[in-house]
Amino acid sequence: MQEDNVAAADMANGRDDAGYRSRFVSAADGLVLHLRDYGPVDSALTPVVCLPGIARTAYDFHDLARALSGAETPRRVLALDYRGRGLSQHDRNWRNYDIGIEMDDCLAAMTAMGVHQANFVGTSRGGLVTMAIAAARPTAIRAAVFNDIGPVIEPKGLMRIRGYVGKLPVPRDFTQAVEIMQTISDKQFPGLDDEGWMKLARGTWQEKDGKLVPVYDPALLKGLAGLDLEKPLPPLWTLFAALSHAPLLVLRGAHSDILSNETLREMEKRHPACETHSVPGQGHAPLLDGEAAARIVDFIAAVERGGAQSEAEETKPVPGPEPSMPRAGGFVARPVLEEDNTIQS
Repeated sequence: MQEDNVAAADMANGRDDAGYRSRFVSAADGLVLHLRDYGPVDSALTPVVCLPGIARTAYDFHDLARALSGAETPRRVLALDYRGRGLSQHDRNWRNYDIGIEMDDCLAAMTAMGVHQANFVGTSRGGLVTMAIAAARPTAIRAAVFNDIGPVIEPKGLMRIRGYVGKLPVPRDFTQAVEIMQTISDKQFPGLDDEGWMKLARGTWQEKDGKLVPVYDPALLKGLAGLDLEKPLPPLWTLFAALSHAPLLVLRGAHSDILSNETLREMEKRHPACETHSVPGQGHAPLLDGEAAARIVDFIAAVERGGAQSEAEETKPVPGPEPSMPRAGGFVARPVLEEDNTIQS
């Protein structure tokens, strides 16, 4: 979709009362992608690109995006719906729900929006996509925030996620949706209040034709089904090293079964400018509101001032050979180098 079509889509959608514009752009294969666009397009500050979990959408970043775009000096924030999620078009081929393709989609969306470098915030799978971008186009990343993800992914957590993606019952209303969420995620989120549970529910189902339906293509399950979780997934430390030029903040839910404390400590050792923040009472992946959102806002502001990058900037981004990423049911994929609301995961 060219710029005139994007503008027409914006006029049709209008500006949401919540303070963002819905944008629609085309991927390289013509599939239509949706993203939320917060804040002034002409902000002098480095924009932020938000990438959700495997079965999540741009909705998860709303509170964070409002905090960033509504600050005294507002910042532009783009939050992407991957293909097959949210308002983006579903792909007829489920094999295209792949990190390499999603990386290309992200870069295409950035180009369409006139954004060539950004601070990235990636929840779970979004962190993996960010690492792929760091390897393929390192200059696109000024700084990064990982929300409960790292180079080593715990199979136990993936097994739990595979147990419900595409298999959830259909709630009659959002009250019942909250009850379903509490049943399957109470151990991950023992500290969540009623508002938090409702946010999880509204990020899992959406209203369509008078019914609640998942915010993702159920075909996502086919990719997860191919994972062999009886043995550890190959670690991604080589990809992680591609981020060494960029200041990094890693959030970890205190009850996470995806990102271990051991991996978090190793990330601190290997990265020259890695900060960490623990989110109490939550697991995989923490909601980006309240204290967690404030921590991210402070980190990105420090990067803008130059206070969070003195060590990282000593390591300049140098494009290297195409990294080798193991394929694992689309959860981890080899990145394709080319120009150009569900359960937290």
